[in-house]
Amino acid sequence: MDKLSAVLLVAGRSSRMGREKALLAGPDGRVWWQRQREVLARAGATEIFLSARPDQVWADDASGFDAVVRDAAPGCGPLAGIVAALERAAQPHLAVLAVDLPTMESAWFDALRVKCAPGVGAVGRRGGLFEPLATLYPREFLPLAREACGRGDFSLQRLLVDATGRGLLCVREITADDSAMFENRNEP
Repeated sequence: MDKLSAVLLVAGRSSRMGREKALLAGPDGRVWWQRQREVLARAGATEIFLSARPDQVWADDASGFDAVVRDAAPGCGPLAGIVAALERAAQPHLAVLAVDLPTMESAWFDALRVKCAPGVGAVGRRGGLFEPLATLYPREFLPLAREACGRGDFSLQRLLVDATGRGLLCVREITADDSAMFENRNEP
């Protein structure tokens, strides 16, 4: 797999954090969205989208993105952002990264890339649960995702069980060494 599209998901409400997670500064002084955009670029993304809510006015001025994509159906969770990005993606695979995984490294996406093939992406799993927000989705995932949205089923876990069963995604087990990259930060 040579080329890759990507989307950074920042459209969550950050209710547990109490403020916009994407705008938090990390120890190096960069805000989270900037750090995550750099992770996606280092992973080889040739185009990077920012999935944001319409009321996130800062997103329109965020530099380094090819476009800001908006959920077609607001309030449907990250699946709507994934669908919106897959609809715009020029490349056959889409790297998805959530802003609240601020310790993620591009090496994770490198590890997933080796499992991909034409029409097949890769997802991490630990403890029987998928990690859908640091995943490489193939373009062929789009009809399945649209179908789930259409029936109002926004559970990424159920959708990924279905996608892996259909051969659209390979599974890479998340090792103890990988676990630090999946630290999800939702609270101050």
